[in-house]
Amino acid sequence: MIESTGLDEETRAKLLCYLAIAQLVSRARGGDWLRKDHLVESTRIWLAGNGAKANWSERVQLGTLSERIALDLTGLPDFADAEYLARLFTDGWRLDHRSPVVRGIYSACVAKLSGEA
Repeated sequence: MIESTGLDEETRAKLLCYLAIAQLVSRARGGDWLRKDHLVESTRIWLAGNGAKANWSERVQLGTLSERIALDLTGLPDFADAEYLARLFTDGWRLDHRSPVVRGIYSACVAKLSGEA
């Protein structure tokens, strides 16, 4: 369980979803997970774009968890295809939460955060 000092449950799950999909994109494009500096920058961009704040500990925990969630998803069809994954975003690299795929990943993040998965 991640102890929050700034994010509510929904916002935490949305950030985790964003980071997990970013991990999948990185892996599909280059064969590796996000480098730490890219993970930090992706987190900062998402937080700033969503008017959210999180302390460093929560950020680190979510970054680590994003890789585990992405690893669980790597075997799914199309999740190794960078172009397919890029279509999960709208302009400005915001996730398209109308997409059933994004909603499914978000649900997996909610479950993981609540300790169900």
